[in-house]
Amino acid sequence: MGTPQKQSYRVGVWQQAMGSYSSIPPYHPPALYPELAFCEGVTLDRSNDVYASVRSLFSLLDYDSGHRGSAKWNPLAWLIKPGDTVFVKPNLIAERHPNSEEWIDLITHGAVMRALIDYVFLALQGKGRIQVGDAPQTDSNITLLRQKIGIDAIQEFYRRKLGFEIEFLDLREEYWESKDGIVTQKHKLGGDPLGTVRFDLGDASYFAEVDGLRRRYYGAFYDVEETNRHHGNGVHEYLMARSPLAADVFISVPKMKTHKKVGVTLNLKGLVGITGDKNYLPHYALGSPEENGDQFPVRKAATVLENAMVGKAKRFLARGIPLAVYVSRKTKPLLYRVFGGTDETVRAGNWWGNDTCWRMTLDLNQLLLYGDPGGSFRSASKRYFSVVDGIIGMEGNGPVAGTSRPAGLLLGGENAAAVDVVTATIMGFDYRKLPLLHRSFDAGRFFIAQGDPADTQVSSNSASFNRRLDEISSEDTLAFKPHFGWTGRVELDPKMQPAVVAT
Repeated sequence: MGTPQKQSYRVGVWQQAMGSYSSIPPYHPPALYPELAFCEGVTLDRSNDVYASVRSLFSLLDYDSGHRGSAKWNPLAWLIKPGDTVFVKPNLIAERHPNSEEWIDLITHGAVMRALIDYVFLALQGKGRIQVGDAPQTDSNITLLRQKIGIDAIQEFYRRKLGFEIEFLDLREEYWESKDGIVTQKHKLGGDPLGTVRFDLGDASYFAEVDGLRRRYYGAFYDVEETNRHHGNGVHEYLMARSPLAADVFISVPKMKTHKKVGVTLNLKGLVGITGDKNYLPHYALGSPEENGDQFPVRKAATVLENAMVGKAKRFLARGIPLAVYVSRKTKPLLYRVFGGTDETVRAGNWWGNDTCWRMTLDLNQLLLYGDPGGSFRSASKRYFSVVDGIIGMEGNGPVAGTSRPAGLLLGGENAAAVDVVTATIMGFDYRKLPLLHRSFDAGRFFIAQGDPADTQVSSNSASFNRRLDEISSEDTLAFKPHFGWTGRVELDPKMQPAVVAT
């Protein structure tokens, strides 16, 4: 809040030699580093290059440089004080790829989290709380997710060796059973132990500027009416998990991935995982642009027919009618054959013209930074840090159905938008073509980022990236393949200067 300032950010980019992770939970360090006396006596994991990379990332950012290499080195002391509560938020969207048992490119790896947790613990000096939490997809299996990231082994190490409890929070309030892509049952979960808090951003919402279009939004479930009760006539409500807001420090640890609705999913998009009810979240506006929607790119007879048929079915599904569930399960494959599958046909706002999902995402970032757990707004932003897990990322049809892409990168910094802009650029995308990114630098009631993204300074062990953001050559980027709904609309093009800014 307040007057925007000229601001430039610094982002670290560490490139390790191999794009691989340790496979041995709890992911102990590869060497007994002098600052980590509490790890003395553990079996060192010589294969854990990621641990060394996290440490090197801190060095790139010059954290506590005066003590580097000594037992006094405490790289996160600028961020974390003894007694703080620190919330660590990975991307735990789902336990498996929809087309295989693979998961390594889908979720934040436990090796990245263990290294971060150790340096958080060091900064806390054993006094305070560390919470690891997320709200995965409502149909994801939290037991399998815990196993795959190795959090149980990390918790056991801290409990047994240090007498310190690492808390793990599944922030979801419901778990959904699905068959054939249709929700068949809902089960209540405990959710955030501190509960939830509702906010109305009102005219501070990124939706306020399009309220006059009277769009009808689709959320995360079949109940369209519920989503639209929270968005319209100047009201823009969100239900947030209270623990991330109550924490003194928030550390985001996303995966480097493409995304069908916003282009990339990194720090900014990851905040969908700290909400209490995802049906408060508009994902797209019904209809095509001719109808003030962004569900489909063009209004055609096929899209009108699809909306009519599917819309009616969803109204019955929202009421939980068993016959509707059964018929929908049996007819969904037929509808895909008639109208095209989701891996080849643009629907549900899965394209570059989605003008809804980025607005919702930036609203959530305003709430994390300035929302108080009591439901009011703070004047100062929350303490924040992020590390992007780009050791193995995902390209193509992300965030769950894409293709694995080894990159060997960790990126970190103190501003979510700046880190995301740098990450997207290195992926080969033009942030000026991604509303999620360039609009995050808007001057408004609440500031997510300030200044010009091009001024961001990148510090890297790779000469290709060790420069100002606007000096990074498109030829040196990784040229990730975008989601097919974004192909040809988001890639960096050295011949296009300045780039066309999406609106």
